[in-house]
This record gives sequence, C-alpha cells and structure tokens, in this order.
Amino acid sequence: MNSHLVRAARRGAEAQIAHVSLVRHAAAQGLVARVYDQVERDFGILAPPVILHSPVPELLAAVWTMLRETLVATGKAERAVKEAAAAAVSLGNSCPYCVAAHSTTLHGLVRGRDATAIAAGRLDEVGDPRIRAIAEWGVRFGTPEVPERPFPPEQAPELVGTAFAFHYYNRMVNIFLGESPFPPSAPARAHGAISRVMGRLMAAGSRARHAPGGSLDLLPPAPPSGDLPWTEGNEVIAAAFARTSAVIDRAGERAVPATVRELLTAELAAWDGRAAEPARIDEAVAGLPAPDRPAGRLVLLTALASHRVGPAVIAEFRRDDGADARLLECLAWAAFTTARAAAA
Repeated sequence: MNSHLVRAARRGAEAQIAHVSLVRHAAAQGLVARVYDQVERDFGILAPPVILHSPVPELLAAVWTMLRETLVATGKAERAVKEAAAAAVSLGNSCPYCVAAHSTTLHGLVRGRDATAIAAGRLDEVGDPRIRAIAEWGVRFGTPEVPERPFPPEQAPELVGTAFAFHYYNRMVNIFLGESPFPPSAPARAHGAISRVMGRLMAAGSRARHAPGGSLDLLPPAPPSGDLPWTEGNEVIAAAFARTSAVIDRAGERAVPATVRELLTAELAAWDGRAAEPARIDEAVAGLPAPDRPAGRLVLLTALASHRVGPAVIAEFRRDDGADARLLECLAWAAFTTARAAAA
C-alpha cells in the first residue's frame, strides 16, 4: 500500500479523538507500538476506535485482541457476513460512525447496494438473503426481539463475538469520536475522495487472510470468565475473551467504585436492550453515596445511553482524578459489562 496514503490515514485517525491524549504513531513504543503495527497490518488503517485506548497500553491490547480474533481473523464465517453484523449492530446502537465505517468495508466486499441499504436502515431492501438475515439479527442483538441465530453453531464464536465487540465499541465511539469517520477538519467536498482512500486501505485488509490467534501473545493467558458460553468450540476466541475480560475486570476494580459496579449489574439485570431516558438515569444515580454519583452517572450513561455522555458528564467525573487512564478504564468497564449483558 502506498506509504503516503498510510501516513495520511494516520494523521486523519489521530485528529478525530476527543477527551484523551492518545499516543501518536510516531511516539509509540513497547506494547502500544506492537498493537499499532498489528492494527495497520491486519485492519488496514490505524483505526481511531482502537487507538483511543492507547493511554492504557494493556487496555489497548485487550480491545484490539477482541476485535481482531472475531471480526478480522479468517475463520468459518465470511468477512462480508461479519461486516454486515458489525454495521447492523452499530445501526441498532445508533452509532453512525461505525455504521459508516463498516458499511464502507462491506461495500468493498459485496456487489450491489446491500451495504447502502444497511447503512440507511432499509434492511428489507438487502438483496442477498444471508446478508439480510445477519443484518436483521444484528440490529436486534441484545433485545427481546432478536431472531434465532441465522448461522450454524460453528460460526457462533465469530459472529456473536463480533456483535459483542461492537456493543463495546459503539459505546466508546459515541463518547470519543464524532458521527462521521471523516476527520473533523475535512470539508464536505473532500468526503468522497477520503472515503475512496479509506475504502482502499480497509479493503486490502478485509480481503487478506489473517491467521487466527495473531494477537494472543500481546497479553498473558487468563482463565475463562465463565459467562461467555458462546465462545465454546473456538479455542482462539475463548482465549481472546478470557484475556480481554481479565484486563477489563481489573480496570473496573481500579476505576469504578463498588457501589457503582453493583448498580450497573442491577440495572442490566432488568435491561431490555434499549436506550434509557435521562430521568431513569437520574433516579438510579440519586441512590448512590454523593462521592460516587459522578462515576455512577458516567457508567450508567455509557451503558444505557452512550450518546448522552458529553463534556459536562466527563468533567464532573474527572474532578477528583483527571487522569486519562481512569476515565478510559471506567468507560471500558461500563461498555464491556453492557456487551456481556447483550450477549447473555
């Protein structure tokens, strides 16, 4: 791939992220550099939803491992089907950034207008019955209306894993990135050209073969978490989620007060997969001890209405500890815990 395009994509990716100071590609060392190299090689671009985690290297490695071993690694499910699932889950979660990014990748893998129909929410217009079925499943994943899995059991670790990963990523993207994968400084007239460049970079990665397990050595082995039965039958994906779960569970213990962890667990037990209204969040947070309410509001909004996490909510949380690491660990725990509930 043209090195000029790669450098331009890096600059565009690094310009999009709000709220935290990421590690730039030129300054990356150690674990961060290893992850960045894998992301560019296997995904095609230095994806902003991944690199926003770079202030916490272990967390960066964990969320990349989750994404690589489900969506990116070559397995039993076709990449086009996995991209359709990613776009549809993102549509259901009202994450326009991820809808645009993954419908663009899908467009490079399948002929016709199926990717455009998914991006527009017109699932009944999707012509390929396999793509339409996976999109109808993905858009309702995590709700009581989710249809039966439209794929054989041996594909479940990849496809349920992809849906899980995007329940996580959609929440983080809604907080840290804008509604469009285009750099904020890019004028509207340039979007077509940028889209073609990004499409070329991502298409190269999506068509290549990527051996399963390539990211596992980024993190030490971890015991299975016990609540992800859909990983059974795929040792690599089971190992990836064990590692990711261990990292994010530790992050939650460090960054999220126990009262808040208990509150989210209780809220998710009765969750119907839909966004919560502000009054519901306010009512739940009011029952917390006063010092824990900023974290409680941030966690519940991330889980149940991530599009409502704005600068004021983040500033309130950072009053006592302004570190990027604590913010990322808190948000990652909330998003991952919610993805667990969606996949249960």
